[in-house]
Amino acid sequence: MRPSGRVACAAAALAAAAGLPLVLGTYQVHVLTVALYYAVLASSWNLLAGYTGLFSLAHHTFAALGAYASALLVLDAHVPIVVGIASGGALACLVGAAIGTVTLRMRTLYLALATWAFAESARILVSVEYTVTRGDLGLAVPTLFRTPSPLPYYELFLATLAAAVGGLAWLLRSRIGLRLRAIRDDEGAARAAGVRTVRWRRFAFAVASGAAGTAGALYGHYIGLLSPVSMKFDEMAVIIIMVILGGQRTLAGPVLGAVLVEVASEALRASGQVRMVVFALVVLVVMRAYPPGLLGLGAALSRSLARSWGRGEVSTTRTVP
Repeated sequence: MRPSGRVACAAAALAAAAGLPLVLGTYQVHVLTVALYYAVLASSWNLLAGYTGLFSLAHHTFAALGAYASALLVLDAHVPIVVGIASGGALACLVGAAIGTVTLRMRTLYLALATWAFAESARILVSVEYTVTRGDLGLAVPTLFRTPSPLPYYELFLATLAAAVGGLAWLLRSRIGLRLRAIRDDEGAARAAGVRTVRWRRFAFAVASGAAGTAGALYGHYIGLLSPVSMKFDEMAVIIIMVILGGQRTLAGPVLGAVLVEVASEALRASGQVRMVVFALVVLVVMRAYPPGLLGLGAALSRSLARSWGRGEVSTTRTVP
């Protein structure tokens, strides 16, 4: 599809999503709001794992870091909520850049283990620092809008997701995107070709972590309560499932995966942790049957139907007397 066609499809999808609350109830809008939050996390993690080849297991922790930073600034320093959200995103960006610097020489499994260790250490620290974070009791957070309706939050998260995906699309089409993909494909060859891999690994970590921290801060001021539960590894597993199910190395894949997984998760909420087993099995089937994910599968089916339709038209034309 041509770039102009992609832009038109994206604009149509955005307009349709903006109009969904008109035909849905409050509960459904809430579910979609949470799905949009996870879509931002999945899209930003896809920049790391899908486009740069950096398999981080601490992305959910950066979201929690942004949320706690914003909440504590608003509660203790009495800054406006908007300033707290921006500060939370900036702090997550700085910590992400630091993690990217510390793990410069680490590859694949070692990088995953290092980021997992950081995530678990952060979760334990938040749990035990009762006087600051309220630990497992939870930290009450002031909400952004003075209304119980999820509608303004839905529109806000939709705009945030549109900005995140649009920014990612621009980034990947620039020379920076070429450098990131070169690092993913062969970091040694990219370094030999003159790509400053240290700078761009740090850049990818900082951008992805900043996006996660900003989304986490927004989410914290939506739900109104923070706890270390959001820092458990289950959250990271859900993000990975969303990206793999929807389709890595695509812009729409993580968004599709986030919506499908969140809606299915709500439908299976009564089953408890069994739903995680179901998601894991679905991901295994998708990876085994068609690794590009559901978006790639849909594109392949569309191309197949288009070829079949074209052959049918040619056959019909030839048989006309």
